[in-house]
Amino acid sequence: MIRKLVGAGVLATVLVAGTAVPGLAEAPRGWEQQAMRVPAAQRLAQGKGIIVAVLDTGVVKNHPEFRGRVTTGPDFIGGGARPGQRHWGDHGTAMASSVLRVAPQSRVLSVRVIWDAEDPARKRAEAAAKAGDTEAAEQSRKAGNSLAKGIRYAVDKGARVISMSLGTAEWGWGGYEKDTAAAVDYAVSKGVILLASAGNGGSTDPLEVDANNTMSYPAGYPGVIAVAATAPEGTRADFSQVHTYNTIAAPGVDIYAADNRGGHAMGNGTSPACALAAGTVALMLSRNPDLSPRQVRDILVKTARKPPSGYTVFLGFGLIDAGAAVKAAGVAKPTEVAAVPYKGAKHFGNGPVGSPVTNPPIDSGYLVAGGVGVGIGLLCLGGALLLLRRPRARPTTHPQPGA
Repeated sequence: MIRKLVGAGVLATVLVAGTAVPGLAEAPRGWEQQAMRVPAAQRLAQGKGIIVAVLDTGVVKNHPEFRGRVTTGPDFIGGGARPGQRHWGDHGTAMASSVLRVAPQSRVLSVRVIWDAEDPARKRAEAAAKAGDTEAAEQSRKAGNSLAKGIRYAVDKGARVISMSLGTAEWGWGGYEKDTAAAVDYAVSKGVILLASAGNGGSTDPLEVDANNTMSYPAGYPGVIAVAATAPEGTRADFSQVHTYNTIAAPGVDIYAADNRGGHAMGNGTSPACALAAGTVALMLSRNPDLSPRQVRDILVKTARKPPSGYTVFLGFGLIDAGAAVKAAGVAKPTEVAAVPYKGAKHFGNGPVGSPVTNPPIDSGYLVAGGVGVGIGLLCLGGALLLLRRPRARPTTHPQPGA
């Protein structure tokens, strides 16, 4: 069956359930590892010392694949679901799996900010939205605020990478949030790299209700690396959002990952693409912890396998090459963030025309003309005052006829 995983009214990805393999500690690696040249990258770095915050539906930390590499943070979205329930941590567990398969020695910090598809809280919110009642508006506000809180929490807990496999485009519920934009700015100011899925509304099928290609947040926020999805043949996955905010691309079709029942399943979407990209960034930072967010973005862009035409709205700057990105990260020099003193001439351009503290003498002709003008003005004013002070003649009284 097909499961649409939606958080706070936002479509996060589409997962296709596969055969669960309970207790499997090492699941087979899929095609994405070779497509991204992950083995070459892992020979240089493993992600040691890097915390990747997975802002999602929760992560089942005791899954056999994780082996103590997942820490659980707060639940900012609420709704009543608890770990162990079928509708808790389905999507988030898969995303954590994709991160750790790329960066096996990194650690995942799970922060719950969205709902899974089967969460009753999401169903109640959807029903309220259709009915147009106030609960829908309140849930939308809470959903946006949960992401902002999750970002700030992750930064304060030492995360160097924040992976957000979620977006607003498919449902159009929510969108740009000032609190979230401010949280993104806060994270970037602390040197944290943020990545988000581009969205799954890129289908060209006229019958596909989610085919909208509208702006999706948080992918659309400045400072966030938006990740599109590729198919095994290297082309854009037919669901991957087409938009100008796309920065980079990663595999997003038939991605084998952990599920919340202790097994594994196949998944499609820009969500796993984002998680795979986040794992790559963890490798880069473990190779060179001093990389800035701008350096990480520039290296991903420079080393990507670019489309023949260069940048496109379909795949951004191309498919991530993890091997080349980690290698480039190792030789990148620290960035200069302090203000650089000016060492040029004292004045810009030709400098001031005259002395900066004195003025040229005034032409005496202007002084004479000005003085005459002032004198005439004073004479006119004096004459006007004399006229006003002259006594007025009293009217003569004449006797009226018949008096």
